[in-house]
Amino acid sequence: MMLTFIGNGNMAKALIEGLVKTYDIEVIGRNQKTLDDIKKELPKVQVKLISDDEDITGKNIVLCVKPYSLPDLAPKLNGKANAIYSVLAGTTISSIKSQIDSKSYIRTMPNLGAAYLKSMTTVTGDEDIKNTALEIFNKIGSTLWLSSENEIDIATGVAGSGPAFLALVAESLADGAVNAGLKRDDSQKLVAGLFDGFASLIANDTPANIKDGVMSPGGTTAAGYAALEKANVRHGMIEAIKDAYEKAKELKQKN
Repeated sequence: MMLTFIGNGNMAKALIEGLVKTYDIEVIGRNQKTLDDIKKELPKVQVKLISDDEDITGKNIVLCVKPYSLPDLAPKLNGKANAIYSVLAGTTISSIKSQIDSKSYIRTMPNLGAAYLKSMTTVTGDEDIKNTALEIFNKIGSTLWLSSENEIDIATGVAGSGPAFLALVAESLADGAVNAGLKRDDSQKLVAGLFDGFASLIANDTPANIKDGVMSPGGTTAAGYAALEKANVRHGMIEAIKDAYEKAKELKQKN
């Protein structure tokens, strides 16, 4: 099976790196240097500059462009695709349908973990290709089928934007260790190991149970946790998801 990527940005590259071992990959983009770089790094991938009359008949398209560029891109795509797998944030299936012809449509929200086969990808769309969509995106990590596009918009703030939010947490923990006297390299390694182990913990238990298992009365964790609550970290995270969701809805209205 061949997947044709339209777009060659960071997300497209992460997905390609995760899928190239399983699928034949074709990348269509606007920047020859970027395409050449992809080809150099991943020789198995086919690359080509997009034309003003790009035939997509029968192709399985992974749409990885910026949402605002879709109106300029769509008129260049001619023919009827077999399937469209869109990773465009805030862009509805109905909007894509009105601009690009295809037998079936899927909307997804992967994240940069795809490059390491660790993406948490949410998926929704046409039920007739649900299993195929899940099979594709399971190759780059875990998938979750959602019943509506509104749920995808909510999930964008967690699965899509989440790596940036967790990066802030990781950076802050490392800075805290440096502030207390630990060397920067050691702090970075400590935080990386923490996140690696936490992935297994959160996959097998609830956040509340993990917290209670670590926090002993009057101990170091309790003292640090109190500081986080005093700084409204919990509220900040809730607001981050809320604002990301609102932005996704705003983008949807524009697209």
